[in-house]
Amino acid sequence: MKEETTGKRSPLLAGVLSALIPGLGQIYTRQRYRGVVILIALLIVFGMVAWYGQPGWFIAPAGIFLWNIWDAVSLAGGRGRSFLLPVLLGLVAAYSIGWQMIGIDFSSASLERAQAVIRPMLRPDIIEERSELNRMWTPITVPCPTTEAPPPANRQDGDKSAFALPDCVRVSETVIVSASGLWPDADTVIWWETNIGDDKPLGGNENAPLILRTDEFGSLTTTIRVPSTILIAQPDPTLPLTHRIYFDQRRPIGGVQLSTNGAFVVKGMTESVTMALMATFLATLLAIPISFLAAHNLMAGNPITLVIYVIVRTVLNVVRSIEALIIAIVFVIIVGLGPFAGVMALVVHSVAALAKLYSEVIEGIDPGPIEAIRATGANWLQMVRFGVIPQIVPPFTAFTIYRWDINVRMSTIVGFVGGGGIGFYLVQWIQINEMRAVGAAFIAIALVVITLDYGSAKIRERLI
Repeated sequence: MKEETTGKRSPLLAGVLSALIPGLGQIYTRQRYRGVVILIALLIVFGMVAWYGQPGWFIAPAGIFLWNIWDAVSLAGGRGRSFLLPVLLGLVAAYSIGWQMIGIDFSSASLERAQAVIRPMLRPDIIEERSELNRMWTPITVPCPTTEAPPPANRQDGDKSAFALPDCVRVSETVIVSASGLWPDADTVIWWETNIGDDKPLGGNENAPLILRTDEFGSLTTTIRVPSTILIAQPDPTLPLTHRIYFDQRRPIGGVQLSTNGAFVVKGMTESVTMALMATFLATLLAIPISFLAAHNLMAGNPITLVIYVIVRTVLNVVRSIEALIIAIVFVIIVGLGPFAGVMALVVHSVAALAKLYSEVIEGIDPGPIEAIRATGANWLQMVRFGVIPQIVPPFTAFTIYRWDINVRMSTIVGFVGGGGIGFYLVQWIQINEMRAVGAAFIAIALVVITLDYGSAKIRERLI
C-alpha cells in the first residue's frame, strides 16, 4: 500500500519539525511510515551508542539526525532522499561497536601457539604399528586411612615387581615409585589410574605423558606427584580408596593396527551415529501425531481445536528455541553422564523441530482432496487418513532423513557436556592437549557427516 502524495508543503516547516522530533517533518509531508521508521531507527542507534559510552560514535546518530532534516526538506519539495546514508551510518556504528565489545585483537594471536595446536593435528592418531605391551602396576591408597594402617603399596607378578613409597598419600604429595623385571633399555610410560578407571598423565603440568627409560637390568625408580584431579569425581574425598600406578612398555611386532585413541574415535563415532539414529526414530514417532495438532488447516475448524493448535504451536516454539546443548545439561543432571542423556536431549529438540516441519508440510498440501472428502460427511480421522496422509509421506520421509543428518552433527556437541558420543572423548583430549587424537576425531566427524549428507541428499532426490 502506497502512502499519500506529499502535495505542497513548507520545506522550512518540515525541516524545523524534523529538527524538533526526528521523523515529524516526514509525517507533516504525509509520509507517516517513513517518519515512524526514521524515529525508531534513530532511537535505536542513539541508544546503542549511549549504552556503549564512547563519545566518538555519536557521529552516527548525529549524521542520521542531519540526514533526517535534509530528507524532510526534500520531501516538502516533492522528492525524498535515499535511505542508503543512514543505513550505512547505523551499520558502521553497530559493527564497529560490536568489534570492540567482542575484543577482536589479532595482535594477541600467537603463531607459536597455533603451530603447537595444528602441527600435531596434521598427524592424526588413528593407526599405529602393532606392538606388544609389557605392563606392571602397583596399588596405592588415597587418602591415608585414619583408623588403620593402609595396605602395602607393592605388587609382584612373576619376575616383575613394583612398589610405591609411602603406602598412602594425599593429593599433590610426592611419591617414590619403582619397578623391576621390565624390558631393559626401553621407554616406559608411567601413568595414574583412579579408583573409577580415569587415566591421569603424570608428565608436564599433569597434561603430558611421563616417559622414562629402564636401565640395563629393566629397572627404574623415580619421584612423581599425585595428580590434583584424582578425587574430583569421588563423592566422599575423605574415603580411602585404592588407586593404581602403571608402568607400560611397548615394542613393535610388525604390521599396523588401530591405535588406542583410534579405537576410541571409532567407538565414539559409532556411538554418535547410533545416538542420532535412535533419537531421530523416537522423535519421529512423537512428532507425527503432534504435527497434525499443529497444522492450522486441520485445527481451525472449531474453537476447541483452534485452542489446541495455539497451545501446541506455542510449546513447540518454546522447546525449539532451547539449544540441544542446554537440554543435554539438564538430562545429564537427571539421568547421569552417558549416551542416554544425549539421546534424550536430541529427542526433545528433534520432536519440536520435526513437528514444526511436518505441520508446515500438512498446511501446504492440496486442499482439494480434503474438501472433497469433507463434503461426503467424513469425520476428522477419515479426512486425515484419505486426504492428508497420501500427500505427506514423501516430504515427511525426506525431512526425517534430513533430521538424522542434523542429529549426527548435534550428537558431537552434546557429548561436550557429558552426553556421550565422540564429543565426550573430544573434550577430554582437548583438556589434556592430546591434539593428535583431536585431529583424528575431526577427520572421523568430517568423513561421517560428508557420507551421511551425500547419502541423505540422494534419498531426498528420489523422494521429492
